[in-house]
Amino acid sequence: MHAHTNRLVNETSPYLLQHAHNPVDWYPWGEEALSKAKSENKPILVSIGYAACHWCHVMERESFENEETAAIMNEHFVNVKIDREERPDLDHIYMDAVQAMTGSGGWPLNVFITPDAKPFFGGTYFPPQRAFNRSSWREVLLAVSNAFQQKREDIDAQAETLTTHLIHSNSLGSVSASDTSMTFVMDKMDEVLESLLNVADKQWGGFGNAPKFPQTFSIQFLLRYFFITKQEAALKQALLSMDKMIEGGIYDQIGGGFARYSTDREWLVPHFEKMLYDNALLVSVISEAYQLTRNERYKEVLEETIGFVQRELMSPEGGFFSALDADSEGDEGKFYVWTYEQVKALLKNDAEIFIDFFGITAEGNWSEGSAPEKGKNILQIKIPLESFAAEKNIPLEKLMDIIQKGKTILLSERNKRVRPQLDDKIILGWNSLMNTACSKAFAATGKKEYRDLAIANMKFLLEHFQSAQEKSFYHTWKNNVPKNFAFLDDYAFLIQALLHLQEVTGDVDWLFKARELAQDVMDNFRDDDTGFFFFTDRRQTDVILRKKEIYDGATPSGNATMAYNVYQLSIIFNFPDWKKITENMITSLVRPITQYPTSFGVWATLFLEVVCGTEEISVIGENNLSIAEQVLAQYIPHKVFMAPSRPNVELPLLVGKTPTNPPLIYLCRTYSCLKPVTDASQLLELINKVNKN
Repeated sequence: MHAHTNRLVNETSPYLLQHAHNPVDWYPWGEEALSKAKSENKPILVSIGYAACHWCHVMERESFENEETAAIMNEHFVNVKIDREERPDLDHIYMDAVQAMTGSGGWPLNVFITPDAKPFFGGTYFPPQRAFNRSSWREVLLAVSNAFQQKREDIDAQAETLTTHLIHSNSLGSVSASDTSMTFVMDKMDEVLESLLNVADKQWGGFGNAPKFPQTFSIQFLLRYFFITKQEAALKQALLSMDKMIEGGIYDQIGGGFARYSTDREWLVPHFEKMLYDNALLVSVISEAYQLTRNERYKEVLEETIGFVQRELMSPEGGFFSALDADSEGDEGKFYVWTYEQVKALLKNDAEIFIDFFGITAEGNWSEGSAPEKGKNILQIKIPLESFAAEKNIPLEKLMDIIQKGKTILLSERNKRVRPQLDDKIILGWNSLMNTACSKAFAATGKKEYRDLAIANMKFLLEHFQSAQEKSFYHTWKNNVPKNFAFLDDYAFLIQALLHLQEVTGDVDWLFKARELAQDVMDNFRDDDTGFFFFTDRRQTDVILRKKEIYDGATPSGNATMAYNVYQLSIIFNFPDWKKITENMITSLVRPITQYPTSFGVWATLFLEVVCGTEEISVIGENNLSIAEQVLAQYIPHKVFMAPSRPNVELPLLVGKTPTNPPLIYLCRTYSCLKPVTDASQLLELINKVNKN
């Protein structure tokens, strides 16, 4: 029996359920909480976090489980808990508010709002006693309550001012067609490269200082820039970044998969939570790197990472779960680290080579966590496999065998440990990112199980997230219950996944579904004044404003992805007006894209494609699948690709192309086609010739 139970016990979010037995009288976001605040004339505390958030757990243990602190919260506030992954729209609004007030943000996010939902004060983590130059949580609670009761006019004025600021900062200027004339030139792409290399860490890879995030969009831009220009500096930084991550502790050397970010410059110590979206984005960009380099290590990492997703983030129904917590048994990273003695006892005769290869020492290389102790090791690779074999005079095949056997033994032993908590809600947008990753991994490796995984997942998404009655999609699904209207990101990533799925299957029905959804987004999300898309659709009524998100953050900007989708669909269906939408969106962002590409990486990649042009490739004829797979295996990043599995498909790119046996490969630009060829190597020669000209 629990001493306390609040309204969160009826929710499905693992994060909200974590707080269901706090002494705090938590409400989920909704009309009940808002009405209570109005009727009792109380401020609302909105506390936002997510299941895999370490400091969210810390604040819960320190404050929300404390009876005396909870009594203060219950007396003076209506307390609302929000899972930021369920309601990213509310998180965006109130995060912007706290950043405007304090200059910084993060999670847990604690923001105080008026009964009409307008923010007036907030912050992130507050300690139980004064520390870190922060007031204690109880001091904050009492000060806010007193101000609300005694200085209500000032509070309301502050809330109005802050809300007005949020609305104003959400404005984006419209762009006329005449402004685009000097935009789409290669000089702009050279500026993007220069800006990226100026902030690149040329020793350890990545961009900027610690904490370091994967920055997959910047890496993708560098790969594609190299493909066009053959500038080695771009390729070198892209591959260095991937190699150092793959060799570091941010990559799970035993079980595969990537943690969310590294706390240090050298990628050694991760924040141990594993998010579905990070792994999806890294699989996508590593697939491109493998196509370009044919480096077998990249293929191994693809297989290990998708293996991790299938093993630990896969639902029986075919969806992908959201995340794994950083903590287990109350200690961050405990599930993943090893002592020298543990490894030596498990691996016996092969232990010394394995220990040496992964940098394991008796002293350990990490002593952080809630209960620091010496001797804990995060596995990392300091010397590449081939170099290590040569240095130790071990045959490469023998070393690979020792490493693989050791990893298998340690993984089996690790599976006996108390596992980090699984966030088992299924999010439409994140699943769509993983769906795209599976399609790209299939294209790169030819492993049909990845294509099958993408097909099965897409069927699951269309069956469980789509509302036939309302002609709309939902954002999350759990226990066979979909929740919350889908957001722009959900639709944008889903459309993107449909476009990739068509490429790898030849099933053009996915294209028509993508076009249908894109039109829905145009109708329900687009701001006619600016041409950009709102994060929420027209029916979302419980937010104080409809934000337009343009920055590429941990996940791609919904606006950038939607601009990419509209651009590709404009080519596939010959919709010139849609192409103009994309061009106008880019034109209004030229300055930030070129000056701050780490925050506009997807935009920069789209910008590059619009500047350099898109290859229109089709494989037409009987039994065209094997040739299609040869083409897909090549690194041709700027393309629309069709190898229709049925004849007589009426699409502009296929007009006038009669099926033959053997099939023919057509390369076109703006529907003007070169003489068809019969294999992928000839196609690459044509592309290289076109690019040189």
